[in-house]
Amino acid sequence: MLNKYNETKMKQKIVIEPVTRVEGHGKVTIHLDEGGRVTDSFFHIVEFRGFERFIQGHPYWEVPVLVQRLCGICPVSHHLAAAKAIDRLHGLEPEDLSPTAGKLRRLLHYGQIFQSHALHFFYLASPDLLFGADAPVEQRNVVAVAKANQELARKGILMRKFGQEIIKAIAGKRIHGICAVPGGAYKTFSEAERDYFLMGRAIPSIDTMTNWAKETVDFIKKYHEDHAAELDEFAHFPSGHLGLVTPEGDLELYNGRMRAIDAEGKITLPDIHDSLYREYFAEAVEPWTYLKFPYLKNIGREHGWNRVGPLSRLNVADRIPTPLAQQEFEIFRAAGTPNHRSMYYHWARLIEMLHCAEVMKDLLLDEEITGDDLLREGERQPQGIGIIEAPRGTLIHYYEADEKGKVTKCNLIVSTTHNNEGMNRAVRSVAAAELDRRPEITDGMLNKVEVAIRAYDPCLSCATHALGQMPLQVQVFDHEGKLVQERVR
Repeated sequence: MLNKYNETKMKQKIVIEPVTRVEGHGKVTIHLDEGGRVTDSFFHIVEFRGFERFIQGHPYWEVPVLVQRLCGICPVSHHLAAAKAIDRLHGLEPEDLSPTAGKLRRLLHYGQIFQSHALHFFYLASPDLLFGADAPVEQRNVVAVAKANQELARKGILMRKFGQEIIKAIAGKRIHGICAVPGGAYKTFSEAERDYFLMGRAIPSIDTMTNWAKETVDFIKKYHEDHAAELDEFAHFPSGHLGLVTPEGDLELYNGRMRAIDAEGKITLPDIHDSLYREYFAEAVEPWTYLKFPYLKNIGREHGWNRVGPLSRLNVADRIPTPLAQQEFEIFRAAGTPNHRSMYYHWARLIEMLHCAEVMKDLLLDEEITGDDLLREGERQPQGIGIIEAPRGTLIHYYEADEKGKVTKCNLIVSTTHNNEGMNRAVRSVAAAELDRRPEITDGMLNKVEVAIRAYDPCLSCATHALGQMPLQVQVFDHEGKLVQERVR
């Protein structure tokens, strides 16, 4: 975002603030007057949050509620990943839960992904797609989208609402509700609640959601046809990819096996059980960021990192187990596989949104979803691992607890953490293409860097767990607005 500071005795200058429509980084700008004296300074930084540390000492059964406070955007994802880990501390594997509890959790999960994908595409990404990177700053928002395309905006709002209503019905409220408890689910799902989503009286029905999701996929396909040359080269770089799959190799978002491929599509992580993740993954830290860098041990830090999220999930999966999404998946794969183009995250995200609508309908029609058999008991274990596919990618929760049930260790690897290296590569790619040796740096050029980051739908508040220093950029300008010194830490 470009901010302009005006002083009586100081030339106007432009400062790049943290990336818009995502969470940002630290930065300092220093202003000098005509005499070279400091007249003002601005310090921008994101604090270290430390959830991995302060969760220690709490009873393990509190964890699924506590970790939701990591984020108001994706609390359901943390709630469910933690719940799967706590189930294992409780002595239960995912398949040990009752059919009703398992399906309630799954419906909650797919409702969260559906609304999150709708939020990102319609609210955050669509201004970039509808207006282009060179559009005026005041046009890069959902209000401008609504003015330009009222029907698109209306459908986006209602699609997000549908997913949020699913969350509310199962967890009690849209944000920071309670569904999962050790060994199962907190409450039943009534037939009246189910009919609310099937009948389409108060809100558009699940069938309408499916139709709208298909229309949105058609929109992005047409967009790619019209802008193929630009989209195919933008932030395009090779990498590994990671995601969950079923034992048959299908796309799986809730309870699957971990599969990774390299840049050529060769399998580097052969569908391992999620409980084995510590045998295969390591985490690096850097002094300039609070985000960790996960990588595969057998490959190493330099080449063992993987991208995650919708694009990666479609790269590692063999098929999608719902008919409409599978049709779109086949069209998507025709563009090449593995697909390393960052802007294809949007297309993949919308195919997943269609898949979520199909899965939600199947679950709503399942008679077991309204059952009252909710809880199972197991024999306490010293550790528990929970891995799901959050909207932004693979999410890992790991806990250890003592004999009194107090958490003694917590480790979180969130989706944005997996994408840390990928987002840095995307920024370098776009910066090299757009800013290198240009006589003038325009606002549109800078916005393209932001566009590359937004494609990953990052949530930096969830990801800030590594101890270290914040990234810090300091720029000093003279009275004529010329850059005289720059330091990056």
